[in-house]
Amino acid sequence: MQDFWLYFEIGLRHVLDINAYDHVLFLIGITIPYTFNDWRKWLLLVSLFTLGHTISLILSVYGIIYIKENLVEFLIPITILIVALFNLFTAGKSSKGESITLVAIVTLLFGIIHGLGFSNYFKTILPGNASDKLLPLGEFALGIECAQLIVVLIALILSFIVQTVFRFSKRDWTLVMSAFIIGVVTPLIIQSPIWHR
Repeated sequence: MQDFWLYFEIGLRHVLDINAYDHVLFLIGITIPYTFNDWRKWLLLVSLFTLGHTISLILSVYGIIYIKENLVEFLIPITILIVALFNLFTAGKSSKGESITLVAIVTLLFGIIHGLGFSNYFKTILPGNASDKLLPLGEFALGIECAQLIVVLIALILSFIVQTVFRFSKRDWTLVMSAFIIGVVTPLIIQSPIWHR
């Protein structure tokens, strides 16, 4: 039970760490087009992101996949930028009855990329033999999922306040937050070590 809380807490801290704001930015990006009433959609996206994150950790921990750290650190802000740009160009468009299949697939793929960014650290804290690795990965994934839900609920509460108290339209809120995310993530892309070989 003690091990459960250890890996669960690592998962929580991974998302809620102020220095890991890229994870939070991505979550805000996938959440801002939605409201509490769209809970099935945003819950699906958050869970797919966790699934992608977990898949990449499993593949990495078992040595099936390896990607250079510089490349992953470059791709993570690119995924955030893509989500923000998507929101920018689709803000205000009707989503009634619209399928989120494409968004769901992209979120799963982006979860895989984000998981690779944490894989090296995770490998150092796992027990040595292979049979002991799946359970800690599952415990870590639960921590990730809970932390992500906390971030999403805070984003949705803030969105609700801005749209009801300050009378922002959903479209304007999406545009402002997408522009903010783009403003934060663009320097990360420009300053990426991938450009300086």
